[in-house]
Amino acid sequence: MHNLKAALATVAAVLAMGGACAAEQPAGMVKTTKGAASIEHAGKQTPATAGAALMASDRVVTGADGSVGITLRDETLLAVGPNSNVWLEKYAFDPTSHEGVLNATVKRGTLGVISGKLSKQSPGAVQFRTPTSILGVRGTEFVIDVKDGE
Repeated sequence: MHNLKAALATVAAVLAMGGACAAEQPAGMVKTTKGAASIEHAGKQTPATAGAALMASDRVVTGADGSVGITLRDETLLAVGPNSNVWLEKYAFDPTSHEGVLNATVKRGTLGVISGKLSKQSPGAVQFRTPTSILGVRGTEFVIDVKDGE
């Protein structure tokens, strides 16, 4: 009985570690940057550089001359414009079933979006928020522009 409990504890620990590894998988990658641009992750701010990983819960912040191009794992393309603050609140994508979730908030600035596999497979699973609205995405291209104070 003691060996069974030890084996179950080991299996539980391995499963917990596997879940932690999956949770740390990047949501996407920075493909291009221009000017002043940074990624805020876990309270730390680092310059946004081509090839940098973007994790769920990261913020992308650009200056007056900044822009960032991002490709998410489901092939969603994001273009963050100058003077922007975009928060990738939640992201999960199963490459086999193409199901998951994408929730992002545009606090200020502009965000161009070309939706990927996630919004086509899972209608309603992709949402973009602004201070005054929520957009549900079902497979399309669009631009969000949030002025200061809106």
